[in-house]
Amino acid sequence: MRRTRQAARVDRDAAPVRLAPADLIGLGLLGIRTRKARAALSALGIAIGIATLVLVTGIPASSQRALEEKLAALGTNRLQVTPAPNHEPPVKLPVESVDMVSRIGPVTVASATGDFGLNVARSDRTGAGDYNAIAVVATRTNLLAAIDGRVRSGRFLDPAMERLPTVVLGSVAAQRLGFTAVDLAQPVQVHLGGKRFSVIGILDPVALAPEIDRSAMIGWEAANRWLRFDGHPTRIYVQTTDAQVVAVRSVLAATANPEHPSDVLVSRPSDGLAAKQAVRQTYSSLLLGLAGIALLVGGIGVANTMYISVLERRREIGLRRALGANRGQVRIQFVTESIVLSALGGTAGVLTGAVAVAGYAALQHWPVTIPPAAAGAGLGGALVIGVLAGVYPAMRAASLDPTESLSSV
Repeated sequence: MRRTRQAARVDRDAAPVRLAPADLIGLGLLGIRTRKARAALSALGIAIGIATLVLVTGIPASSQRALEEKLAALGTNRLQVTPAPNHEPPVKLPVESVDMVSRIGPVTVASATGDFGLNVARSDRTGAGDYNAIAVVATRTNLLAAIDGRVRSGRFLDPAMERLPTVVLGSVAAQRLGFTAVDLAQPVQVHLGGKRFSVIGILDPVALAPEIDRSAMIGWEAANRWLRFDGHPTRIYVQTTDAQVVAVRSVLAATANPEHPSDVLVSRPSDGLAAKQAVRQTYSSLLLGLAGIALLVGGIGVANTMYISVLERRREIGLRRALGANRGQVRIQFVTESIVLSALGGTAGVLTGAVAVAGYAALQHWPVTIPPAAAGAGLGGALVIGVLAGVYPAMRAASLDPTESLSSV
């Protein structure tokens, strides 16, 4: 009872001490400066927890991206529009159908080809009927973007070349005609509908549109000018986003042929789309769970460190209280120390985790993916953990009786 009265008299008689914010921060760093080894070990514990957070989110995210790229190769975000088959008389898509489809909001690319029943031959001496089953198609210049095509040799049609008598061969068409490469300085010519066209390019095999491999592609305007193409597309290639594939598919027929939508055939999305969506949902749940566990472990480590620090520094706390420090200043000192330790550990953990993710992804030949949310959650979570983990030890330190603290061993 006597000690309690004495402590109350100390609190009542001591003049309040006002400290500037810089002084409070300096006091908060006092424990870190005087106990560097303990502070380093405490920050290391936080760094391990945050590095684990980045690691367990970055590696699955890199794996997810690699898997999504493989699934995307199946054409999960691509659709095709063609006239309905076995229709008498044959159905034709409107000339303006490609432009109408391209105006659908979620559509990112809309291209087309038009097959108008001509054959291609290596020379004018080719016998009748010996045409190697190669289709001659009028082609929009943005076709490669719509089908994920690549040029193996030469170049593809562009706004300048599409007006000239030039042709690009698919991989199978080039093989059947005896071409392995293209020399743009000395282009070789083939015969299309009795006209000579210069070969300017050969494509790699196109997995998403195998019909292109067996085609000889000429510019849309060149087909109209030199071969009397009527401008009606026979196949429209559409690219959109995975999230909008179903919505775009539902309006494609009516957009491509508003007068006769039932005469339009629209391909269904690849089965890979469902797998891709399932992968995203599974990985999202996994990442959230792992991140929460990592942050919890880090928080427990900081709280334990700060609580032990209060027990070790009871005499220091008692001396500061006896010299005039109030309870609020003691609380701020320990909370600041906790936040600084967490910030240092969080920064080191994010950097360490990022390097580890990059190294592992490189070994697995995955694209390196470090979710920005993981890095932000690592730093932000470390600061939040620092505040929460430091509150109870700070309150415990502030509530210590100065007299008892000074007399403790």
